[in-house]
Amino acid sequence: MTDFQFMQKAQPTVALFVSDLHLQAALPRTTQAFLSFLQSHAVWTQQLYLLGDVFEYWAGDDDRTAPYNQLIADALRTVQAQGVQLYWMAGNRDFLVGQAFADAAGLTLLDDPHVITAAGRTLALAHGDAQCTDDHAYMAFRAQVRQPAYQQQFLAMPLAQRKAIIEGIRKNSQDANQSKDMAIMDVNAGAIDALFAQTGTDILIHGHTHRPALHRLDGGKLRYVLPDWEYDVETPRGGWISLTADGALHRHDVNGDEIA
Repeated sequence: MTDFQFMQKAQPTVALFVSDLHLQAALPRTTQAFLSFLQSHAVWTQQLYLLGDVFEYWAGDDDRTAPYNQLIADALRTVQAQGVQLYWMAGNRDFLVGQAFADAAGLTLLDDPHVITAAGRTLALAHGDAQCTDDHAYMAFRAQVRQPAYQQQFLAMPLAQRKAIIEGIRKNSQDANQSKDMAIMDVNAGAIDALFAQTGTDILIHGHTHRPALHRLDGGKLRYVLPDWEYDVETPRGGWISLTADGALHRHDVNGDEIA
């Protein structure tokens, strides 16, 4: 019995939080791990929060009927049909997900950041990229592509052209990141303080950085960082965070076991 299954007997799970799966057809083991997570864990919770970069990229909702994208949408819809509330927050890879995909998958789209109250806890949720303010090149790019006019112009292009552009952006990003100081690709402490002030909370859950941890900050504030998923490697990684009915937050590793 995993720690998660034991907790299910002791305390019902109110919410699960996951991000940075980077799902794509080229990663079949990661895909299967996510589908297994939905079937074995997500169906037992009340709410599932997908906090960005669920897909490796998203070229537009007109690509939602592609076989792989339809597979993921159907799997999410199956969970939603069993009474689980599904929530989706855009990441830096899949911010073009729109209402058509949300309807197909049974999702409610959330703004970033978003505040929830559950199990007696008030939590701030974010993807995390907006707080990486030391990476000036990325922040300028983010400001551009999040503009509605830019997105409207981009989505008016043929799907094949959009995918080619995205592939070029991904390649340039990978090349640029190799020469960047790792520190500037992490969140900025001042940006995190501002987010706590903006949301009026003392607990934050986010992803994006691929640096899973629990940070205990001044004033008793807690910053939980979600892991990224990668099962198509020799040493798989992944995991999630759960909130149980007693108000406790638990970090889970790639096997679903609780991290002390």
